Amino acid sequence: MLHGGRAIVLCPQGPVAVPFGGGQYGYGWYPLRPGEPADVDAFRRSTDALREFVGRALERYPIDPKKVVLAGFSQGGTMGYDLALREPARFAGLAALSTWLPVPLVEDLSKLPEHEGFPVLVIHGTRDDRIPIERARESREALRAFGVAMTYREFEMAHEIRPEALRVIVQWLDDKALKQG
Repeated sequence: MLHGGRAIVLCPQGPVAVPFGGGQYGYGWYPLRPGEPADVDAFRRSTDALREFVGRALERYPIDPKKVVLAGFSQGGTMGYDLALREPARFAGLAALSTWLPVPLVEDLSKLPEHEGFPVLVIHGTRDDRIPIERARESREALRAFGVAMTYREFEMAHEIRPEALRVIVQWLDDKALKQG
């Protein structure tokens, strides 16, 4: 589906088991406790581990380092915001899906010349029951201060990626993030 099969898609799994209710679990990057702020130390450990994962992937696979795009869903999107906005020259773009850019992270980031024109895709569901659409809209406003080349789309969907959103992601990758070469 991505570039006629010429793309390598790596999906690292977060180290934290996250209960979804009904005895079901998924995985996240840092623990979340309702009503409490995120554990900053756990977040930093996870971003360091993810940064290391990306470095090892570049060594192991035949990847053009100029065409590495970060894409993250939910907590993975927050991780992507951190990595991409700290080191925009290292990546071809960021797709932030059903996620948010927390205010403390914005306050911790330095604005860099490489942010100007950096491709960022933000997709969020208007019926998301885990991360309200307002958080995506707040993230959009925070991103404007960085001068990124933002594409923002809302879809009538929950905390998910529906086919129409996937089509936008694929087109954005083709048009914005991976258009060189």
